[in-house]
Amino acid sequence: MQIPAIGLGTFRLKGRQVIDSVRTGLELGYRHVDTAQIYDNEAEVGQAIAASGVPRQDLFVTTKIWTGALGRDRLRASLEQSLEKLQLDQVDLTLIHWPAPGDTIPVQEYMAALAEARAAGLTRATGVSNFTIAHLQQAIDAVGADQIATQQIEMHPFLQNRKLADFTRAQGIHLTAYMPLAYGKVVHDPVLQRIAQAHGASPAQVALAWLLQQGYAVIPSSTRRANLESNLAAASLRLSEQEMAAIAGLDRGERLANPDFAPKWD
Repeated sequence: MQIPAIGLGTFRLKGRQVIDSVRTGLELGYRHVDTAQIYDNEAEVGQAIAASGVPRQDLFVTTKIWTGALGRDRLRASLEQSLEKLQLDQVDLTLIHWPAPGDTIPVQEYMAALAEARAAGLTRATGVSNFTIAHLQQAIDAVGADQIATQQIEMHPFLQNRKLADFTRAQGIHLTAYMPLAYGKVVHDPVLQRIAQAHGASPAQVALAWLLQQGYAVIPSSTRRANLESNLAAASLRLSEQEMAAIAGLDRGERLANPDFAPKWD
């Protein structure tokens, strides 16, 4: 199963805002939509998908299991609720959104429950998000690396997560970068601006192209049609080795998603 390289993120989008974003994105050609239980927008995402007219087989839909549903007796029921909200019989990818806070539930337990949900046909593939090296190793030990379609982590020029990314890829596991534009901070960076000017592109396109050229999938979000269209066009931008190296030099460990229940990062 191949995860589309550019997806449409829906984090922090609510109500009419997320409906319009998904509707516009699908009109422009996005075919991967990423949501999560905690975003509280699965129903609106499902509404937009249903109204789009895009055949289900052409879509790739990802959702994520929240920490409150990680228990073996809760996970499947929570995914069934997500499917009902999304108006789908099956999602393409289901991720464990975060490891259990404080590791109060063993990784093996919720990875096994997720595997059972897949066996029941609720999801085509499974994966993880925000896992440390230790958590990812436990997940691999529990279900095998071949059952982890992707590891979704915060990744942008200012947080490159090299240690975790290298370990993940060494296990043969694909990576998806969330917050790839660092909440829009990339547009103000002089290095990205300079590279963008040389290509007749935008700094956001450069940041996305930098991730895409490393083989990562990206899931930027926007409520503006022009930005949605521009982000999608990043796939056609090719950066030189020197430009890739210049962007690699921007890493400053600037983590934007770091809730109080986050694991101890590598």
